[in-house]
Amino acid sequence: MGLRDFLASCARLLRRARKPSREEVWLMVKICALGIMIVGVIGFVIRLIMFPLLGGG
Repeated sequence: MGLRDFLASCARLLRRARKPSREEVWLMVKICALGIMIVGVIGFVIRLIMFPLLGGG
């Protein structure tokens, strides 16, 4: 795949792409926020478990 083919492929992709609707953006925001909260809760639980085991305090 040469540079010309790559640029043609990029142009074809950009012609097909569209701006997401407000509902799609809001759904992505909610999913990302939920994922961040889940990762945070998992990290917090691990810290709560490890703190007494390592003799913190």
